[in-house]
Amino acid sequence: MSVAAIVSVTVTLLLVGIFMALIFNVNHVSREVENDVRVRVEIDQKTTAAQRAKLKRELQDMDNVAQVSFSSRKQELDKVVGSYGSAFSMFSGDSNPLNDVYVVKTKTPQATQKVAQAAKKLNHVNDAVYGGANARNLFRATDSLRQWGLGFSLMLLLVAVFLISNTVRITILSRQTEIGIMRLVGATNSYIRWPFLLEGAWTGLFGSIIPIAIVDIGYAVIYGASARGFASAGYTLLSPGSLLIGLDFLLAGIGIVIGAVGAAISMGRFLKI
Repeated sequence: MSVAAIVSVTVTLLLVGIFMALIFNVNHVSREVENDVRVRVEIDQKTTAAQRAKLKRELQDMDNVAQVSFSSRKQELDKVVGSYGSAFSMFSGDSNPLNDVYVVKTKTPQATQKVAQAAKKLNHVNDAVYGGANARNLFRATDSLRQWGLGFSLMLLLVAVFLISNTVRITILSRQTEIGIMRLVGATNSYIRWPFLLEGAWTGLFGSIIPIAIVDIGYAVIYGASARGFASAGYTLLSPGSLLIGLDFLLAGIGIVIGAVGAAISMGRFLKI
């Protein structure tokens, strides 16, 4: 039963750790996207050089615009190839489906939506997108992920508490004679309870060791493999140093708490003192 309780805590905290690392990073990227002060103005492909220059002047004359820079179709394709692999290089040349882009940097994040809406109304503009729209989509995805993940995690935590409580219950039943002797010699209720609470807490703590190791190693590997792709898109993941230390303590704390709660439940039901 002790092994079953530890394994249950291990599986539970592993899934909770993966879920929390994912949520923290989605929230981090969402905030970066939301605070992005750039508006990408896609230019119609049939636009001439003179029309493109006029469009640039119109963008520069807008309120809250700090800078306007040009990115050609080829440069946009190079970014895609850098992020997603050389397979997309087949679209080079005349088969390139991407548009030339003006990257408009606004003075504040709050101005991006207003500038994007105004840019869409200009001639020779195919579309104008900004970080805030993507952030809202990410937040919606985060909310759904958080709700499903929270429900699943709570179910696993209840299973872990149940197994730990059964483990402590068996320990209590096997030591009924010793508990009776302790009462006869004047042991207080708290003196009898504490060893069982500590046993449950240690069970939860031992169950958190493997999840902490797996989450730390796995996140470091994923961070190293994906950091370049995110950087090329202008965003970053949370660094292992800034995320894992707090997450490790949190997982260990959750393990100790569910272990102690499981022990307390058993004592309340089976330890008649």
